[in-house]
Order: sequence, then C-alpha cells, then structure tokens
Amino acid sequence: DSGTGAMSQDQWAELIKGDEAYAGSRSWFKLREVLAELTGKKYIFPVHQGRAAERILFNCIPVSGKVFISNGFFDTTRANLMKRNAIVIDCPITSSSSDIFAGNMDITGCMKLVEKYGKEKIGGILLTLTNNTYGGQPVSLKNVTEARKLCDKLQVPLLVDIARIAENTYFIHKYEYPDLSPWEIAKEICRLADFVLMSAKKDGLVNIGGFLAMDNEEIAELCRQELISGEGFTDYGGLAGRDMAALAVGIRESFDIDYLEYRIEQVWSLGFALEKVGMPVIKPFGGHAIYIDAGRLYNNIPPEHLPGIILSSLFYIEGGIRVSDLGSLAFGEIRNNQIVKPAPRELVRLAIPRRVYTESHLRWVVKTAEKILSIRPPWKGFRIKYAPEKLAHFTAELEPIL
Repeated sequence: DSGTGAMSQDQWAELIKGDEAYAGSRSWFKLREVLAELTGKKYIFPVHQGRAAERILFNCIPVSGKVFISNGFFDTTRANLMKRNAIVIDCPITSSSSDIFAGNMDITGCMKLVEKYGKEKIGGILLTLTNNTYGGQPVSLKNVTEARKLCDKLQVPLLVDIARIAENTYFIHKYEYPDLSPWEIAKEICRLADFVLMSAKKDGLVNIGGFLAMDNEEIAELCRQELISGEGFTDYGGLAGRDMAALAVGIRESFDIDYLEYRIEQVWSLGFALEKVGMPVIKPFGGHAIYIDAGRLYNNIPPEHLPGIILSSLFYIEGGIRVSDLGSLAFGEIRNNQIVKPAPRELVRLAIPRRVYTESHLRWVVKTAEKILSIRPPWKGFRIKYAPEKLAHFTAELEPIL
C-alpha cells in the first residue's frame, strides 16, 4: 500500500501547479501550513519518505546503547536503531479477536522492561499507528496518553510514527471518541508526541514523501543540518515541489469520513471473504491490510523454511498478486544466511492500495486464495542463499526446497 494509491483530481490540479523553486517554494509553504495545523509542532522537515525521517532523527538524539520500546517496530525503524547500536524491544498487548485496539502497546509490560534495564538505560518509546508489524490494528487514544505519561515519568521522548494515522483515527472515532472527528483526534495524538514521523506514501495519499516534526529547538537544528547533508534543502527535503503540492491536499483528504468508511469497509470485506474460504486470517482486521498466518496454514513447515514465502510465491504464481511476507525473513534474526531466531509469527500481508481496487479485484484475490488452499505447494520451503543481517527481506536470495 506504500505509494501505490490513486490521487484525486484536486491533488492532480495542485501537482500541475507545483513550484519547483529550490528555496522558498510556494508548494512547501502550503504543505508546511497543513502539517503545522496537524502536528502543532514548530519545526517541520520534509523528507522523501519515512525511513529518511528515522535516519535523520536517530542521528540527532541519544541512541547508542539505549533501549527503545514499541508496540511494534517496523523494518526500517528497527534497522535504523540497531545500526546505531540501540536495543529495540517490541511490547505489544496480548489481544483477542474481539479487541479492536489490538495494536496497543502493553504499558505494564513496558514498565517491567524499565525495571529490567533501568530507567537511565531507556532511550524512548515509539508508537506505530497503526501497528503494521503484528496485524495492522489500531492504537487507542487512551494508549497513546498512557505512553505519554510513562515517558514523562521516565523523562524520555515519545516518538509516534503516523504513516497510517487517518485509518487509526477512524477506529478511535468509531469505538472510543465518537464526538471527535478523525482530524481532531490526529491533532491530539501529534500533540502528545515529542517527535512525529510520517511516510506520507500511505495516509498522505501520494506516491512519495514524508516529514519529521518536533518542538525541540536544539535537536531541530541538528536535524536541519542532517537533512541538508543527506536529503536536500529544508524547503524540499528530497521532494519535487509538485509532490509537496499533492501531499498538502492528500493529507486533508485522507481524513474525510466518507473516504475512511469506504476504505475500512473494503479492507474488512476482503478479510471476511478470505476467512470464509478458509484462510487463517489475523483478527481483528485493521485499516490497511489483511494478514494471513502462514505458519498456521503450513504448520508442517518450520519457520527456518519460510512458510510465508511459500504463500507469497503462490499468490503471485496463481493470481499475479503481489503480497508481503512479514515472517522470519523480515523480523527474524539472521546470521550467516541462517535464521537463528524466528519471528513471533509467520505473517503474510495483503496491503490494499488506496482508491485503486474495485470489488472485482478483491474477488480475484479471494478466488486465488481458494485455488491456493486446494493445491499442495510444490516446495517444502525455501532456504536462504544470501541475506544481509539487517533488512534481509529487501535483497535476500532464496532457493526452493524440493
């Protein structure tokens, strides 16, 4: 779903009017106005996508030797922290299929980690909205508030990744705070955070873009220099003016309640349809994707043989459908081309582009899933021929086990 959504006519109109000035771009001023209203932050830096915001921020705050705790670190966030010698620990809640806010962080578990490592060792808490690592489920506003209080107690920053914040706020609006609009909820969440990071290729409804926002003047100056040396000038941050113009419109459009209702309903309808034909889907469903438990589907295949890759490959071979394996190749520990510590679950993510697919597209996905369930996989798994120890799933070379 990253950067694959369809832009609206209003976004295209702004894109054509994009100002490509190196400094003082009108498109940047339009974007900054929207982001300032959303985040409430004084310092806002545009970047080409979320991982750039992570790289810049983690080069400018104390990271080395520190423990960072999250409801679920996604791949580049985890890698950017570990590359700088941080200790990263996922602390999601233990949820049931009836827990709407199954993306929450376990606050009690987090406090136990503080006791284990010591207060002075904690570098920060990071919340990912929605929780893309464990099933794409939302985080409650209550959970964000509790994380804020814990950070205040520990005197450490709260970082919030808002790549899918519009979808997250829809669930808060529907199940937690119906009197608040998604936009109002998003503003509240951003004001609870010390640092806000976004890959706008998701709920920004654009093909490329992102930003980093904060109030800390000292860290902002460090980030400014880091941005200039690695991304571009502060008025464009690696983006064309036209992309900033489209993002300024897309950010607001993503919070439209009619759009969000349609979006979530489309995702959930796919989930129920896959469940009906027998796919072991992760419940409750989230806002951007349906996750399938490939480890449960192929329970005779050990994690080291990558059951998620089997399912991903079959979706592509049988239906021409690209899906993402988010199992041990993505989140396991790999050394010398061997998985030495598997991921908690062998998940396959079916992420749905925004404003792109029709019902007939999703029927084809379900039909392909039925076909996959009716056949025996032609492989006993996959082995790793080559994989780097970090972000292995991007460039790994695999071979089938016949």
